[in-house]
Amino acid sequence: MENWVLRKIEKKDNQSIAQLIRTVFDELDIPKVGTAYADPYLDLMFEEYTKPKSAYFVVENNGKIIGGAGLARLENEAETICELQKFFFLPEARGLGIGSRMMEICMQAAKDFGFEKCYLETMPFMHDAQKLYKKFGFEYISAPMGSTGHDSCPVWMLKDLH
Repeated sequence: MENWVLRKIEKKDNQSIAQLIRTVFDELDIPKVGTAYADPYLDLMFEEYTKPKSAYFVVENNGKIIGGAGLARLENEAETICELQKFFFLPEARGLGIGSRMMEICMQAAKDFGFEKCYLETMPFMHDAQKLYKKFGFEYISAPMGSTGHDSCPVWMLKDLH
């Protein structure tokens, strides 16, 4: 894919990334309650990810946001554990290696912030996403961690960042 740019989120991206996430939820018929769809800051992603030890990255192609992913400290867990958050791509961005590149950037940012483990939650039918997560060393765990508020996400994974 030519003309794609991977960069940190900017304030001007808020509406585009919120719409992208809602579009993917609709496309994949992901529950809207108990998931990232219901997060109160979905329309204020730039502001949310300017907090300490957090970052959100977007992928842009010819001026259009086509994907994004971020990380932040996992609430109500040890300060050494972060969460991979809102890892979503439009269909046109899938299967091109962009997700792998985004994962590399997010995992490096997590290490740079001093995190030791990275947690994520996903849906059982998101097989391609789980395949990518496993490729990057995430392993399934038997119970959720922290307080994400995403009780509709029944698949939990954890990665050691060392």
